[in-house]
Amino acid sequence: MRLLITGANGMLGQALCNELISKYEVAGIVKDKTCLTQKSEIKNLESKELRVFECDICDKENLSSIFKNVSPDFIIHAAAYTDVDGCEIDPQKAYSVNSLGTCNVASAARKAGAVLVYISTDYVFDGAKRTPYTESDKTCPINVYGNSKLEGERHVETALRNFFIFRTSWLFGKGGKNFVDTITSKAKSGGELKIVNDQRGSPTWTKDLASGIRKFLDFYSEKGPIDSIYGIYHLTNSDSCSWYEFTKMILDYAGIRDAAVSPVTTQELNRPASRPAMSILDNTKYEKLTGTRLRPWQEALKDYLGVGDEII
Repeated sequence: MRLLITGANGMLGQALCNELISKYEVAGIVKDKTCLTQKSEIKNLESKELRVFECDICDKENLSSIFKNVSPDFIIHAAAYTDVDGCEIDPQKAYSVNSLGTCNVASAARKAGAVLVYISTDYVFDGAKRTPYTESDKTCPINVYGNSKLEGERHVETALRNFFIFRTSWLFGKGGKNFVDTITSKAKSGGELKIVNDQRGSPTWTKDLASGIRKFLDFYSEKGPIDSIYGIYHLTNSDSCSWYEFTKMILDYAGIRDAAVSPVTTQELNRPASRPAMSILDNTKYEKLTGTRLRPWQEALKDYLGVGDEII
């Protein structure tokens, strides 16, 4: 089975390429090859089995030519503009990449006769619900990022019959700016950390998410096309926390005991984009289909930071 991954040099894209290359024929799309460093998983894989194409997903013609070259069976669309506050400040860029870019990818997938896997977000919800969100819950984004990703979902649903949308949340991992690395860096520099304590979600390691998507693809390739399984799925590491609780665990696992950490409210932090107060996702649909579930985020964080069991 041939796979084409957009945003292959991103945090999730690198994890996906690394996870899938051993079993599938994988090609990747990056916006700019000059940004690939020697430490990049993509750079390492490119010297072996991975083909890498340079393309802006907003360039419809170039995108179509790559699809013809690769002739993929599956496309995993992981390319996105994910800076939540940046999207609020520059909505034109957000909609250009997350909405129009996704429309282009969906159109190319339709012409290629390929199945599309679109990576979406918990931020398509407003956070007013008190229990974890299911795939059938009403979407109502409260920021530009969430709305632009929801528009991407609608482009996928309109263009294709054979698609999967995976909503995930609070990603951290190698190969990109993420909350875990930011917290450890700031704590080591001695600065005071003011962390929101009234937003709850499920931190998700990109490596675990990539593994979960691989298990889903394995299931699909073994069972063959089944119309009833197409649609939307939620997939995150299990359990939940606030950003403040997440921070305390990061510092504990990293062995940073003297950092000054203060809980604050969302209102006190006053960032450009609003965030949902509760964006925990219910993964039951995925778990019932595959018979597997992603482990608790605490275990994933421990592995990401490379610490031993004695820390817990």
